[in-house]
Amino acid sequence: MNSSTPPPTAEKAAYVNQMFAGIAHRYDLLNRLMTGGQDVNWRREVVALCRLPASGRLLDVGTGTGDIAYEAKRTHRDAEVIGCDFTFEMMEVGRRKRAIRSPRFPRGGRTGRVEFVQGDGLHLPFADGYFDAVTSGFLLRNVTDVDICLAEQRRVTRPGGRIVCLETSPPPSTMLEPLLRFYMLRVIPVFGQLFSTGLGTDGKVFRPRDSAYRYLPQSTVAFLQPEEMARQFERAGFRHVYYVRKMMGTVAIHVGTA
Repeated sequence: MNSSTPPPTAEKAAYVNQMFAGIAHRYDLLNRLMTGGQDVNWRREVVALCRLPASGRLLDVGTGTGDIAYEAKRTHRDAEVIGCDFTFEMMEVGRRKRAIRSPRFPRGGRTGRVEFVQGDGLHLPFADGYFDAVTSGFLLRNVTDVDICLAEQRRVTRPGGRIVCLETSPPPSTMLEPLLRFYMLRVIPVFGQLFSTGLGTDGKVFRPRDSAYRYLPQSTVAFLQPEEMARQFERAGFRHVYYVRKMMGTVAIHVGTA
């Protein structure tokens, strides 16, 4: 096992938490750069696919810095939108974004803002059937048990509600596969190091561990293909399951109905 491969089970959770805490202040920038800004459009599509009622309730699991949650609040002013993550540092970045964006959001409404709740995706701190929709972005490959994570999302979604997950996928078996693998495994780690070095929140120069930007693409290459993920959704009890591929097949949006 090398330094960029997390240990199994409970130790993986600690590894992932520490890793995202270390790159939290540059996470959004790296997402934009490595996807050519397309991740913004994907998150908009995720929210649109939720079919959230105007005054509905949406949970974004593994919310990170809150991009999906903020998009949901932007398009559904009276909705109750909660972002849940177990990495405190990521949510702190999200809370600062809330302060910056607050003039864009309505005063009043059901909550008036996005709420952030610290919690584990394998043990969500919410009641059964509370939410009309549950979303996630680049979460599932980082959890220690995909089945439990999906079961928890199914539990907190009302009957007829939707789950919509944005997730990376291994490069499909096409003529472009070698090029895509080279980009993921060789270019992204270097790219991450170059663009994530800068001043941290304490004013000191911040340089993330090289292993963080090796883990991210390696976890993608080792993860489930979209058709395998669709079967996971069905085993969790979701109906009408389908997915839409993006970015030459290396990203997919997965949809299911509770």
